[in-house]
Amino acid sequence: MALPSFTASRLAVLIAGLGLSAAALAAPTQYPLTVDNCGQQLKFDKAPEKAVTIGQAGTETFYALGLGDRLAGTSLWFNKVSPEYEAQNAGVERLADNDPSFESVIGKRPGLVAVQFEWMVGQQGVVGTREQFHEVGIPTYILPSDCEGKDNLVGADGTRLQAFDVGSVYKGVLQLAQIFDVQTRGEELVAGYKARLAAAQDKARKNGADKLSALFWFSSADLEIDPYVAGRKGVADFMLASLGMRNVIESQEEWPTVGWETIAKANPDILIIARMERRRFPADDYEKKLEFLKSDSVTRNMDAVKNGRIVIMDADAMQASTRIFAGVEQLAEAAAGFRR
Repeated sequence: MALPSFTASRLAVLIAGLGLSAAALAAPTQYPLTVDNCGQQLKFDKAPEKAVTIGQAGTETFYALGLGDRLAGTSLWFNKVSPEYEAQNAGVERLADNDPSFESVIGKRPGLVAVQFEWMVGQQGVVGTREQFHEVGIPTYILPSDCEGKDNLVGADGTRLQAFDVGSVYKGVLQLAQIFDVQTRGEELVAGYKARLAAAQDKARKNGADKLSALFWFSSADLEIDPYVAGRKGVADFMLASLGMRNVIESQEEWPTVGWETIAKANPDILIIARMERRRFPADDYEKKLEFLKSDSVTRNMDAVKNGRIVIMDADAMQASTRIFAGVEQLAEAAAGFRR
């Protein structure tokens, strides 16, 4: 079960116990503000009145910070919005389920565009380049988790030069909180995320998660070809490692394609498959994944399939977003139920 987020009152008690003042923890933003972001400096004379998000991770970060009223549009969704954000989301226009057009984004005249993936607005931006946005006076903020320690000019999804650091998620929350002058809420969120991660790690440790191996299956371009699975250095591998679980895939790519014969030989104890509303590939449908696993001559003989050790997880929990904490909690719970 997920631990509840910190409330302001609980945070105040924590701060008092540490001998700190709320002002010392989260002073108001002093404008003009300069923020270093993925190799560029962004300058703000005041908190942006409107923003547009490209990517569910950024959208739900805005909602977590209580900034839904600042959003003029969202796009690039993998899952339904988290239930706790439904009320905020109901009043925000969805520009596109996947990639929005450059014109639709700038048409909202936002003071900031927050982006989940650099390939959306990077040098080869699908929506547009950062320069194109900046030329019309719109700053673009890329979530640090997708650019720090990563080369996004290599491969479709980029290549991580360093292992994913959960601190980059905290940094994104805190920087957006600073830009919009809601630092206390940002500090509250990060404290809650750290507490949830620590609790999940403790649960996994007590339930022998370090004796389990696992495989993450995100999707497949076609069910008859090699699937996209989690390699080393990425978010999914971090989730496993944080709980002491072993990733059976040794590739240094974040989401390599690996043959089912190789996977079956590794015979992971647990299979974690992505659930998403996106339908770019047939295997985006988790029910089709389950049908394949139970019917294919290779996969149906894997121990995890025969014994029902399959975890269905929201796709955005496998990516650099605030949902990874729910994903880690789900894995810790599964480890307790799947112990040998």
